[in-house]
Amino acid sequence: MAVNDPIADMLSRIRNAHQALHDAVPVPKSKLKESVSGILKEQGYINEVQVGENDITLTLKYKNGKPLISGLKRISKPGRRVYVSAGEIPRVQNGLGICVLSTSRGLLDGETARSEKVGGELLFEVW
Repeated sequence: MAVNDPIADMLSRIRNAHQALHDAVPVPKSKLKESVSGILKEQGYINEVQVGENDITLTLKYKNGKPLISGLKRISKPGRRVYVSAGEIPRVQNGLGICVLSTSRGLLDGETARSEKVGGELLFEVW
């Protein structure tokens, strides 16, 4: 089945797997999703990323039996793109979360984009 918004699909799969307390979640493979999962791993929101032939398996992280990710929110959507400059990059949950941007230097988290003084399309927030 074709998906109109692959990032929203990926975030929904992660959210649903966390609610069901699954250890891992498979996501259809793409370069964008590999970059997103790399940022989530780098920031400590997931344990492991395994890239297969047709899918990416994300091993989810829990702390004391509770999901580490308490919220995921898609900001820029196919029908309404949201662009921000370096000075407008939001702080998610007063610094407790991250936002992910698509910039001219690739996908970056909000802090890295702010320090490199580069803006772009605000994709989603995680906290």
